[in-house]
Amino acid sequence: MANQPLVLVADDEPRITKLVALTLHDEGFRVITASGGEEALKKAEEMRPDIVLLDIVMPDLDGIEVMKQLREWRPVPVILLTAKGATADKAKGLDLGADDYIAKPFHPDELAARVRAVLRRASGVAPGSGIVHLGPVDVDLERRLVTRDGKLVSLSRTEWLLLQHLVVNAGKVVLHTELLTKVWGPEYRDDLQYLRVWISRVRRKLGAAPGEPGPITTFQGIGYVLNADDPAEDLPPEVLPSEADPTSKASAGAATSAD
Repeated sequence: MANQPLVLVADDEPRITKLVALTLHDEGFRVITASGGEEALKKAEEMRPDIVLLDIVMPDLDGIEVMKQLREWRPVPVILLTAKGATADKAKGLDLGADDYIAKPFHPDELAARVRAVLRRASGVAPGSGIVHLGPVDVDLERRLVTRDGKLVSLSRTEWLLLQHLVVNAGKVVLHTELLTKVWGPEYRDDLQYLRVWISRVRRKLGAAPGEPGPITTFQGIGYVLNADDPAEDLPPEVLPSEADPTSKASAGAATSAD
């Protein structure tokens, strides 16, 4: 499904990429592969994967160099695939910001578990965080599934990333620039109209009628807040609307618009 995590696997050994791809596909992930560092960079730019698995030793660019270049574009999670005895490479990779490493040969169950764990940490979703309820809509953060009235909602990858970030911060105002940077990268941080178009698409997927905001409230000139069921219980006072708050419904009627 389009809203399942996209994994990029780069290794110059075809049997490794095939094993990893089959294992992760069976676990519900979407997988793309690359046979070297240069190809991995090209596919990462084109496909914008949710997580990247990199072999450290590759003939053109090694995994650590690929990771460094990827991190110059956006903060994508990276797991390094290493030879069992390559302790120095493991340490260097972790020091340079790798999220995890897996020694080859590895067990398929361990691979899938490590990928899920890194994705949870990267998204700020704790294990067991389960399902978030938005009226008739249920968002399963761990399985990356959305249902409305019990029926599966098909989301594109971009729609899922937007919704995920709003759900993780449910009840809090998320700034325009934060959403744009998180989903599309820092070069899009000022493209407000682009964000409005995608927010509108997400609202429709969540069942909002045309012109209605649904569970996503607009705070004009600031950002958006997603209203989960009973969100106020765990919120600090400073993010709750009040008469004195310039983003409150009382002082800014446009805050409830669908733009």
